[in-house]
Amino acid sequence: MAVESLKCKECGEAYPLEASFVCEQCFGPLEVSYDFSGLDAEEARRKIQAGSRGIWRYSDFLPFDGRPGDPLEPGLTPLIRADRLADRLGLGELWIKNDAANPTHSFKDRVVAVAVAKAKELGFETVACASTGNLANAVAAHSAAAGLDSYVFVPADLEEQKLLATGIYGTNLVGIRGTYDDVNRLCTELSQTHPWAFVNVNLRPYYSEGSKTLAFETIEQLGWNLPDRIVGPIASGSMFTKLAKGIREWLDVGLVEGELPIFCGAQADGCSPVATAFAEGWEVCKARAAARHDREEPRDRGSRRWALRRSSSPGRQAVRSSRSATMRSARGSSCWRRPPACSRRLPAV
Repeated sequence: MAVESLKCKECGEAYPLEASFVCEQCFGPLEVSYDFSGLDAEEARRKIQAGSRGIWRYSDFLPFDGRPGDPLEPGLTPLIRADRLADRLGLGELWIKNDAANPTHSFKDRVVAVAVAKAKELGFETVACASTGNLANAVAAHSAAAGLDSYVFVPADLEEQKLLATGIYGTNLVGIRGTYDDVNRLCTELSQTHPWAFVNVNLRPYYSEGSKTLAFETIEQLGWNLPDRIVGPIASGSMFTKLAKGIREWLDVGLVEGELPIFCGAQADGCSPVATAFAEGWEVCKARAAARHDREEPRDRGSRRWALRRSSSPGRQAVRSSRSATMRSARGSSCWRRPPACSRRLPAV
């Protein structure tokens, strides 16, 4: 079995594979630890190529003993060669990963699929999250497909179009008066008192492993070759660091050859704690006042600290951009219209 335990990224303390996310010794973040010593690289490659048309083709590198059943399996989204953009930027080749082709049109389908499968394995009957958009849609959809109840906690004044996009899956929407930080803080407290699987709290170590599939797919779609450079949004830092973890795992087992790519993390000017820390040479990201609807991740200091370390490694870069349209075009978008009266049905607590 490749999956070993949960392990603290700071002190290395090991924990059972349960719904847990923080080290009891040093309060560092937990992540899934694997033992790939018995894995044959050629056999693993053949298994991947003969696998499903989604993320579960990589199940040997995800926190499960076998391939989970998943009616909404995300992944294997298009990797598009952008020759004209490459010419404009003076690059030889440029490829764009279009995760808008996932079931609920965002990368969040990957991480939520892993979290919901783990929730079922651990015996949970209710899945929950704090969100302001994409994560809410993914949790509502994947929970419904898995036959589980779900609760989505959002700021009470969230845009009505987003509420409709989430509510159509039959989830329980709960509005909270306050910022996204307030919503996430409440969910952290509820995870200690309710027998619920909060995908971005007590299931976060498993949830974040889904991000590795972006790296796996990109390598496979490039003919089992590593890219020279990867550009991605930092957000909480989780996806950014898991891309590196996934590539390192494949390098270690011999599925690919070469060096770890250069990583370039992007953040919008209005919310750029990692890019600012990188530019200023700080060891940690400094706190700032919470925005009305901070998108999308909680203030995960552990992930951001590790994202800063990844950015600060030799050859790594972190940049800020005020051109938010660039990130929107990469994510894809949907426009919804709903009756104004529906907004009164959202409870605010």
